[in-house]
Amino acid sequence: MTTVALSSIRRQRLRVPSLETVAAWLLGIVWVFPLLYALWAAFHPTEFMVRFDLLAPLTLSNFADAWAQAPFARYYLNTFALVTGIVIAQFVVCTLAGFAFARFPIPGKNVLFMLVLIQLFVFPEVLIVENYRIASSLGLVDTITGIGLPYVASALGIFLLRQTFKTIPRELEDAARIEGCGWMAVLLKVYVPLAKPTYLAYGLVSISHHWNNFLWPLVVTNSVESRPLTVGLGIFSAPETGVNWATVSAATLLSIAPLLVAFLLFQRQFVQSFLRAGIR
Repeated sequence: MTTVALSSIRRQRLRVPSLETVAAWLLGIVWVFPLLYALWAAFHPTEFMVRFDLLAPLTLSNFADAWAQAPFARYYLNTFALVTGIVIAQFVVCTLAGFAFARFPIPGKNVLFMLVLIQLFVFPEVLIVENYRIASSLGLVDTITGIGLPYVASALGIFLLRQTFKTIPRELEDAARIEGCGWMAVLLKVYVPLAKPTYLAYGLVSISHHWNNFLWPLVVTNSVESRPLTVGLGIFSAPETGVNWATVSAATLLSIAPLLVAFLLFQRQFVQSFLRAGIR
């Protein structure tokens, strides 16, 4: 067989998409289809929800109706306060714990670290009853603090920061100690700046998770004053309130819009942060 024929066969093989590529495209279409339907229903009158007419008129009345029928401004405020508080608290707790596990010679450190990692294998739903009992005893039921408190000590955050801190050369720490820095100064001036990709990657995961968290906030909240977007949307779309899918689709887009816009604007930084943080 000539070299030209072999080259032609190779080019034909390259043109044939692999099974993984086809499966990825199919999964992508299945994943994005509900979002595309929500976009269509939200921007068109109710009578066009299931009629895909390219000449159908566009409207913003569904968004106005959704905003008027539920206190989404309050839900946004609650969600922003909740997510911001959780991420800041997680950064503080996970940084101190990760630094201790990475650098201090604590007796039984490996056993303690394994106990922390066990948290990764426990579904949060298993602890709902116990978490509610503790929140009730502390008087934190129906508060934003009560929603966020169970998530402050994150095993994933401790693990990521410990692994990152262990990769930082000891020479940098020794140089800082020679300059007269204490442990806290070493942590803030050496370790934290070098772990920025890990903080960014973990922060994105945490923000996305807690922005979309539903079950625990549903259990622990009773009023509009502490209810986040996910619970507010669930109550808004309840059958007993009368379901208008065009309005519900508009409310859904209102709920996911901040995360969607942030991802579209910063998707390159999003991917690079995971690659640089070494998450596999």
